[in-house]
Amino acid sequence: MSMTVLPASSRVATPMVDPFGRTIDYVRVSVTDRCDLRCTYCMAERQTFLPRAELLSLEELDRLCSVFVGLGTRKLRLTGGEPLVRKGFIDLVARLSRHLASGALDELTLTTNGTRLAEHAEALAGHGVRRINVSLDTLDPAAYRRITRGGDLAKVLEGLAAARGAGIAIKINTVALKQDNGADLPAMIEWAHNLGMEITLIETMPMGEIEADRTGQFLSLSDVRRDLETRWTLTPLVRRTGGPARYARVEQTGGTVGFITPLTHTFCGDCNRVRVTCTGTLFLCLGQDDHADLRETLRAHTDDGPVAEAIRAAVARKPKAHDFRIGLDVAPAVRRSMSVTGG
Repeated sequence: MSMTVLPASSRVATPMVDPFGRTIDYVRVSVTDRCDLRCTYCMAERQTFLPRAELLSLEELDRLCSVFVGLGTRKLRLTGGEPLVRKGFIDLVARLSRHLASGALDELTLTTNGTRLAEHAEALAGHGVRRINVSLDTLDPAAYRRITRGGDLAKVLEGLAAARGAGIAIKINTVALKQDNGADLPAMIEWAHNLGMEITLIETMPMGEIEADRTGQFLSLSDVRRDLETRWTLTPLVRRTGGPARYARVEQTGGTVGFITPLTHTFCGDCNRVRVTCTGTLFLCLGQDDHADLRETLRAHTDDGPVAEAIRAAVARKPKAHDFRIGLDVAPAVRRSMSVTGG
């Protein structure tokens, strides 16, 4: 397949800046809404996925990502659903790696559930992927099967070993679930640190309609942190990675733990990112519905100029903050699920 090369003339030196003075240089792009797991807090057990014809092709994803790079994007994260289930995904990574080689892109990375990591880790490393995020909520095989509705923990652990062996740095993303893993979070942190991996804890986010009651599973990370501080010394770190986490070093393990708190503490003040779905919809905020349809513009023009203009126009109206709330009588902040938005 041919490779889309962004003309030098289309590169714009002026960075994208939103109405609140935030430079937007981090884009998360979903390559599929499909996933091989059905995590209870993420999607319905009988999830309806998009018709394949509605998804951007690999060539279109390459072109769109390249336009973002031309607009000053320095970090590109590929997500899903589960990105590794998308046929041809490694080919897309290979194409996009040219922006790493040219110096136009600082980092090309992905978020994965790890189930297919063992077979793809070497290829990812070979195409310049230096670190990845792996979503994993428990080390108990039975609990993992229950949370993911049938997943095999052994496959994920095999994938983690393969990625580490390929020289890829790993950050574990763990959703704090009061009933399923709340008591096991210290053990998760110790396990990750013993293997040289970072770990970030995440409050469950009210996105999309699911069968489960998120209220019963919600666990405040303020409470979790207080519990951790009775065990260990946590030293706050002044660190920004282009994401919403706030970090601390666990002095006793030497490792780093992050906290993402969309409900108990907003993280929007220095937001530098936008999300693009696998259908080419640009969402300006994870917890707001304002969006722009880039697919129509992408397909209507062979010239990248109109696509770049549409992106700039959308960023110019990026909202200040999300509006996540949780409760028995509170509807989800947005009706779309995380798997549709891009994890």
